[in-house]
Amino acid sequence: MMQDEIKKPHMKQWGRALKGENSWTMFKVISELVQGFETLNELGPCVSIFGSARTKPDHPYYKMAVDIARLLTDAGYGVITGGGPGIMEAGNKGAYLYGGKSVGLNINLPFEQGHNQYIDNDKNLDFRYFFVRKVMFVKYAQAFVALPGGFGTMDELFETLTLVQTKKITRVPIILVGSEYWGGLKEWIRGTMLEKESNINEVDMDLLPITDDPEEVVRLINEFYSEKAEQLSPNYEL
Repeated sequence: MMQDEIKKPHMKQWGRALKGENSWTMFKVISELVQGFETLNELGPCVSIFGSARTKPDHPYYKMAVDIARLLTDAGYGVITGGGPGIMEAGNKGAYLYGGKSVGLNINLPFEQGHNQYIDNDKNLDFRYFFVRKVMFVKYAQAFVALPGGFGTMDELFETLTLVQTKKITRVPIILVGSEYWGGLKEWIRGTMLEKESNINEVDMDLLPITDDPEEVVRLINEFYSEKAEQLSPNYEL
């Protein structure tokens, strides 16, 4: 068939004209990055705690998150959470009540309440953009602790795993808390992702320790850094 005989498809068009203000969005992004860097640069080493906003204060996972944050505070780390209720509140609570640095990286969502009450006033940041918030989560955390959560927790967990696996950030401990919750996922990763489809390497399984013991969480973090014997620092430079 000759080139001039090729039928050209009818390409889709936007249903409405794009506003010029979209070009100015970059300045909003820059302002959030600057605010985050200026605040978090002064914190020192922290640990990010992920988990569901729906977990109630009487739930064992909530109480476990409080204990983990308390132990991290005793070990000299600040605690970073998403600033909301549930596991996030528990993480901030454990740091705040025991004199540690308690950081909240809030995101504006239409269906969730605002920040919890256990965030230090000078460490309470609000973000419009998820991707800017993620930069702050990852850059300043010396470890990541994931308690049971939903899509948001999975998003944060797997993005962090991807960044470590691809060496876009320094390798850091990523610890799953709750064997009953995470065990099936890790079995699927090994059985399907690794052994059946060969989409990851065997060494990647080492990135996902699971525990039910708050003290084990802190021990894994401390052992990781004592073995490496290196100075703590942010995970990457932009």
